[in-house]
Amino acid sequence: MIDTQTRQAVRVRAEHRCEYYRLPEWANPIPFHIEHIRAKQHGGDDHIENLALACDRCNLHKGPNLTGIDPESNAVTALFQPREQAWPDHFTSDGSLIVGKTAIGRTTLTLLQMNAPRRRQLREAISDLS
Repeated sequence: MIDTQTRQAVRVRAEHRCEYYRLPEWANPIPFHIEHIRAKQHGGDDHIENLALACDRCNLHKGPNLTGIDPESNAVTALFQPREQAWPDHFTSDGSLIVGKTAIGRTTLTLLQMNAPRRRQLREAISDLS
């Protein structure tokens, strides 16, 4: 079980944003999850370097997956690793649309369904508040 201090440290490190989708925690009605980047069933542990803050949708779509299929090349591709990789290296935003810049970005974007219609609507609503 992940203790309260570690949970808070993960939230602060992530600046209270989903580390995959970049949604701010305040904008989601469901509390964010502390998720294992490498699931325990694949040898992951509860060390803070294996933990990420994820919105419920990203966490549920990711599950224990470490890879997915790049929709452009059809190759098995690793998913984005928030502890090892920088979000802007693999993704960019075009309005409410998140675009994968690399195979890792495209694969993660597809598997986590980051551009599902309701998710795009939420991003649009948040941008209207700014």
